[in-house]
Amino acid sequence: MPVTTLSLASLWRYPIKSMMGEELNSATLTNNGVLGDRSYALLDSETDKIVSAKNPKKWPEIFSFHARYIEAPVLDKEMPPVWVTLPDGNIIRSDQPDAEQLLSIALKRTVSLRNKAAQHASLEQYWPEYEGENTEISNENLSVAAAEGSFFDYACLHILTTASLTQLQQLYPGGRLETRRFRPNLVITTPPEQTGFVENDWVGKTLTIDGVKLLITDPCPRCVMPSLAQGDLAKDAKILRTIAQNTVLVPFAGKALPSVGVYAKVIQAGVIRRGSRVVIE
Repeated sequence: MPVTTLSLASLWRYPIKSMMGEELNSATLTNNGVLGDRSYALLDSETDKIVSAKNPKKWPEIFSFHARYIEAPVLDKEMPPVWVTLPDGNIIRSDQPDAEQLLSIALKRTVSLRNKAAQHASLEQYWPEYEGENTEISNENLSVAAAEGSFFDYACLHILTTASLTQLQQLYPGGRLETRRFRPNLVITTPPEQTGFVENDWVGKTLTIDGVKLLITDPCPRCVMPSLAQGDLAKDAKILRTIAQNTVLVPFAGKALPSVGVYAKVIQAGVIRRGSRVVIE
């Protein structure tokens, strides 16, 4: 079997679902993905739906919130509290008595902070291709391929390559196709001779990083999120049309969908470090 050697360019964790996260130098990977990733989420008190940037009409400012742990999570221990930087620059701690009140004021909707998803938890997703039609918003179940009670949309690990980012930039030279638009956990550097959406061919293969083994399960279909404003990145609907140039079969959906990156599951846990060698076979 051919073996390709790559490297781990960057590593990301998002303590609170749909908020901006934190870049790491190393992380523990468990069967539930990066330790501490999406361990918290906000719940809309009116609808009992998980707050998600996938419904930007209801939550237009959620990408202006930044979350980071006050200390590094430790395996088999309760997740530590989170510092949340609000859009106005104020910082609150997730376990302070008025945290939910301050978050509700900032979001202009009443929310509560949860550390475990209810059974059959769901979120609302906006589909821009149905603009103006009754099917514009849909309800989507959480954690279809992740542990029950987690806040992942589907799988627990999302991987992106530098080759795909380069290909997107070449397809849309005027756009800002930066890593943070896609919210990956791992970004893998590919050699110059590997071009295009190389992850399309990774499904079913295994990645090994510092002894940690990951099985690539599916392409990662894309919704409205990469086109939304994030910090100094402006809203850009052309990004969705660019992504649509890579429409591939997504097995769990049973159809071809615009996709960038891949989903993975952890089959051998451990600690990985930025800059480490990555082997795919």
